[in-house]
Amino acid sequence: MKTIFTFILLLATITVFSQKNFQGKATYMSKTTMDMNRFGDKMSEQRKKEIMSRMKNFLEKTYTLTFNKTASSFKENVALEAPGASGPSWGRGNGQGSIYKNTKDKKMIEDVEQFSKRFLIIEAMEQPQWEMGVETKKIGEYTCYKATMTIEDKNVDWGGIFRRGPSAKKDSTDVKQEKPAKKMLSVTAWYTPQIPVSSGPDKYYGLPGLILELNAGRTTMLCTEVAINTEDIVEITEPNKGKEVSREEYNEIIKVKTTELKERFQNRGNRGGRGRF
Repeated sequence: MKTIFTFILLLATITVFSQKNFQGKATYMSKTTMDMNRFGDKMSEQRKKEIMSRMKNFLEKTYTLTFNKTASSFKENVALEAPGASGPSWGRGNGQGSIYKNTKDKKMIEDVEQFSKRFLIIEAMEQPQWEMGVETKKIGEYTCYKATMTIEDKNVDWGGIFRRGPSAKKDSTDVKQEKPAKKMLSVTAWYTPQIPVSSGPDKYYGLPGLILELNAGRTTMLCTEVAINTEDIVEITEPNKGKEVSREEYNEIIKVKTTELKERFQNRGNRGGRGRF
């Protein structure tokens, strides 16, 4: 009886996803933790709690992934700020636009704004080296399978940029920059073949099913809602406005510009002001 039920469910799934206008939306909740231990005894527990509270809008976010058979767009759900809201301004919408992925054209484009300038970070979509596991678990009504991999973390190292300490001045036009040591990132994904779309949150993809949960370093993304739509057509368009750069070029631009801005504020503080980045 169980085998018959499974076959019927599989047949129904194949019928739904074979429809021409198959598409859907998935909502994700994202939460990132901070390593407060690095402050050691220099900061009280009360002060650490205050910092975590102020950083909440930066560390906890919601996103929507709109997808069809070959393309997807991942975008942060930005809400209007409440009066008196606090927290780092660079963590509120600045730096996060959308991430477009196209498995047919093997192209990924991150549309992002920093320092009042829009960038299109273009990367080729190579097949990720996932290690397929046999563990399963239920997320909502979907049966999910585990996959893991270790990759190089190519995101901007904000912690390294803002870490206190002496730093050499760098001209934004200077192309001779020392390459930092590679940072590795352990990633665990839970995907469901019941939604056979090779996509997922953020920049992750390449599994035989939609990724419903993702753990990457200190960040966890969990799908809280999935809506499959085979009636109305929702266009997923490729971003085309902004300066085209590679991931490495973008990271270097942000590093240099942020360091220049940080030093400008520090110099202002040294002259008796209250400059602080």
